[in-house]
Amino acid sequence: MSWDERMKDFEARRERARAMGGPERLAKRRAEGRLNARERIERLVDVGSFMELGTFNVSDMPGDEEKTPADSKVAGLAKIDGRPVAVSSNDFTVMAATSSRVASHKEAKLKALATKRGVPIVYLAEAGGARMPDIMGSAGIASFGNSTYYGTRRRQVPMVTAVLGQSYGLPTWNACLSDIVVMWTGASMAVSGPRVLELATGERVSAEDLGGVKVHAEETGFADLVGETDEECLALVQRALSYLPSHAGQAPPRAAVPTGSGSQMETIADLVPESRSRAYDMRRVIERLADVGFVFELKPRFGRAILTCLTRIGGRVVGVVANQPMYKAGACDADGCDKVISFLCLCDSFNVPLLFLHDIPGFFIGREAERQGVPGKIINWMEALGQVSVPRISIIVRKTYGQAYFNMGGGDYSDLLLAWPTADMSFMDPDTGVNVVHGAALGALDPSERAARRKELLEQWEWDTLPYGAAARHLVHEVIAPAQTRDVIIQFLDTWESRGTIGQHHLANWPTKF
Repeated sequence: MSWDERMKDFEARRERARAMGGPERLAKRRAEGRLNARERIERLVDVGSFMELGTFNVSDMPGDEEKTPADSKVAGLAKIDGRPVAVSSNDFTVMAATSSRVASHKEAKLKALATKRGVPIVYLAEAGGARMPDIMGSAGIASFGNSTYYGTRRRQVPMVTAVLGQSYGLPTWNACLSDIVVMWTGASMAVSGPRVLELATGERVSAEDLGGVKVHAEETGFADLVGETDEECLALVQRALSYLPSHAGQAPPRAAVPTGSGSQMETIADLVPESRSRAYDMRRVIERLADVGFVFELKPRFGRAILTCLTRIGGRVVGVVANQPMYKAGACDADGCDKVISFLCLCDSFNVPLLFLHDIPGFFIGREAERQGVPGKIINWMEALGQVSVPRISIIVRKTYGQAYFNMGGGDYSDLLLAWPTADMSFMDPDTGVNVVHGAALGALDPSERAARRKELLEQWEWDTLPYGAAARHLVHEVIAPAQTRDVIIQFLDTWESRGTIGQHHLANWPTKF
């Protein structure tokens, strides 16, 4: 065969691979308003930066070679905002992007390369699980998978998965291994799809009810972010990566501080009502502290009594954990505990300093809370917080009571513990405390005297909850004016930066989902 003939053969093979499942299937996706696997990569990465690996892969099952261009997975190296990434995109037009031995080997190799060379991994999921009948029989099941690909992950490089369609088996495993998961509103992810479920168990359920956005954004917390279209989901992937370093040996990327950042600090205290029981939106406080336009909330529909946000303050990336009085008065529940632990692992693994903003009446208590394992989750949170090696700043905005004070970085669980003059610190709310301690004595008083005495006791207790008692013993490092808060954070991070920016990553092996 001549060189010309070889080059023509090469071009023909490459064009066949790039044609994916063929014109008819591609046209069907286009009519549905959906991007195909290669279009998704083109929209995600910098123009002209994609270098494909595995273009000429095909299934190793005899007779399937011509039906499996790239063996249903388009993968390779590229750049996003000028930074290298590894990306794999499921091609649903080829055998529903089901996973084969060849495709699994390709993705495992790409993951290993990315991890070794310090490159983030992006996985674009839409696949039907393991390919049948390839996986059947003893030889079939034993030949599939790679334990280091499926089940072992130390957070050395960021991994982001976008679930962009029906995704079962391997795509779900990848999502559960990821640091951040973006999910399209029409997508579903589960162990197996509705058809397999019905055949195996007789249960009939829609893809949405089985593993749709409501399930994973609101109930399991597996989905960190939700997008309405492919394009919106891909933009969320880009934005998520902009807050994270390429690997655990780097600090997160700095950015210029937008004009107007910090300009409203003089009135930040006006956002917080004087009454301890009155709700307000803590997001507004975070927005005042952060650089303009740089608040990126994760899991907003899950564990809603607490907020977890990647932000920038003075150009630096900062992870914020903040109580949300708008929901359950800010009392943290089991979901909230899981949400915070996940976020602590993310920030500690990728050198993101942490900022805690207290306004919490305690943990959600009662029969339901006990059955959800709240005590164990509270201690898991404390275990994780105790292992955090990045700088921790804790600011008491309003109330902070009981064990929740420590979970939010009180005591020795922060490097810098500050309080606003509006802070209330105690074992429990003064109203409840007065009832517990003085209830019997108050009950014995004449009704005409009881209200006045209770008011007197309450005023005394409220005075004692002010932060100055703790500050006098240096148990709070400083009481600051609210308007100073942003400047104090920036100054502290300047000091930290002079001592090095890389943490010890004690939480890098903590399970990504639990």
